[in-house]
Amino acid sequence: MVPSFSEKQIQTSYEIAREMYALYGVDTENVLQKMENIPISMHCWQGDDVRGLEMQASGLGGDGIQATGNYPGLPRNGDELRQDIHQAMSLIPGKLRLNLHAFYCETDGQSVDRNALQTRHFSRWIEWAKKEQIGLDFNGTFFSHPKVKNGLTLSSPDPVIRAFWIEHGKIVRHIAADMARELGSRSIVDLWIPDGIKDLPADRWLYREHLKNSLNEIFKEKIDPQLMLDAVEAKLFGIGSEAYVVGSHEFYLAYAAQNKIALCLDAGHFHPTEQVSDKISSVLTFIDEILLHVTRGIRWDSDHVVNFDDQTRDLFLEIVRGDALNRVNIALDFFDASINRIAAWVIGTRSTQKALLYALLEPTHLLQQYELDGDFTARLALMEDLKTMPFGAVYDYYCLKTGKIPGNAWMNEIRQYESVVLSQR
Repeated sequence: MVPSFSEKQIQTSYEIAREMYALYGVDTENVLQKMENIPISMHCWQGDDVRGLEMQASGLGGDGIQATGNYPGLPRNGDELRQDIHQAMSLIPGKLRLNLHAFYCETDGQSVDRNALQTRHFSRWIEWAKKEQIGLDFNGTFFSHPKVKNGLTLSSPDPVIRAFWIEHGKIVRHIAADMARELGSRSIVDLWIPDGIKDLPADRWLYREHLKNSLNEIFKEKIDPQLMLDAVEAKLFGIGSEAYVVGSHEFYLAYAAQNKIALCLDAGHFHPTEQVSDKISSVLTFIDEILLHVTRGIRWDSDHVVNFDDQTRDLFLEIVRGDALNRVNIALDFFDASINRIAAWVIGTRSTQKALLYALLEPTHLLQQYELDGDFTARLALMEDLKTMPFGAVYDYYCLKTGKIPGNAWMNEIRQYESVVLSQR
């Protein structure tokens, strides 16, 4: 059994933390109220190793996505996956959403290809979301399919291949709008494709011209922005696309700015030495909104479970310092099959919330005033002292206040669920 803190211990620790932050002009009660209104979109694909539910799905490989590990208890159908997501959400405080991929359609045994999907193929997800009182975000699934030809989809030189995926992209936007109507919550539609070439291409221009034209076709129809927000997601490289990725950061940054859609910044889709946090202020100077995929890459886009590490913390410090929370849509994107999948969701989401809370608790007004005054010594000194402030006590109190298990004691619930539910699969 993992030991748990008593309510009295948490209350006492929080009161001390509240007084300490107040010395810097930070009202922790106000911060916790803000936390309640900032949604985080959990991703469904952590729960089943990115396998999907469609009939033709037969595992991944060859187009840039791979979950490693074989932890027992894999869900066998949509009902079991939703059961696992519910269990994870029951252990996470705050406002949550669910991010859904198109190949999690449920077609009742009928073979329905991705260019023929309809909203009814996601009706169980919509009804479940109503019951959970959450919104749904949506993604086209441009991988794990026979029509990913030579690693290409929307940028393929084959017009038949391009037409298939263009139709899929159009359909996804309409399904997302229907989800938003049903749930009363705007759906964010992210478009990521695996298109790229393993070794040095002879013509980088051709594929990018095809991709631009394909995107123009997909986004041609205007859909009520109250229902749906389009986003495009770049990547540095992938498995099988080490030398060249069509949808690079520069390509999608220019496309998003020119076409007034959102840009997705995935924390794992850049070089390990790049600071994704440093890109946020640049991008939001020219683009209205971004989608932020919080993940953790180790040496490559390995999508490890999010930790409360420097990179994650810096992402949210940059957002809060720029007063940009209303322009950043927070979502998760990792998949680890080597550990308990439900625990992975809880660890990653809570770590993201801790990074957000840490940023909200920062006395940014003091730091920025020191900077304006040219007192860089005081700025650095305060930044370092803030790292040891008791923000963890504030997070435990946040869990207690929202009826969730503080500390690490939620692992007892995970072990119980594993014993009763996962072991029977």
